[in-house]
Amino acid sequence: MKIDKKIIKELSDYLDEFNLTELEYTEKDTKIKVSKNNVSINNQNIPSSISNLKSDTTNKKEEVKSGVEITSPIIGTAYHAPEPGAKKFVEIGKKIKKGDTVMIVEAMKTMNHVPSTADGIVKKVCVEDGQPVEFGQTIIILE
Repeated sequence: MKIDKKIIKELSDYLDEFNLTELEYTEKDTKIKVSKNNVSINNQNIPSSISNLKSDTTNKKEEVKSGVEITSPIIGTAYHAPEPGAKKFVEIGKKIKKGDTVMIVEAMKTMNHVPSTADGIVKKVCVEDGQPVEFGQTIIILE
């Protein structure tokens, strides 16, 4: 099969002309897909919130090193209490034992109790009530 460079060039021009990132062309048994990756990073164009991200991340990692992290065992939505308006499982300054429930993570309509992996005093609660959490994300830090 001979590739028609003229068609590819024309499709590439359409990407620029119509400000597209991907274009697909099909004719009989031939299928051509043209795409471009438009990534150009220039320090002047980066918003200050993104450029400060690196320093914020470094500061958070240093802060975490001084405590025991309790992480989410699954992806879901974190809840601080067993039901709305109920007493929270943990609060900053509260002493907890290994195995105590520190939070609930809801996944697929199932409420999963997250147990503490160590004894300690709650130093920081890292997620808001009702906030989505990822697997392995730190949810509580103990002293």
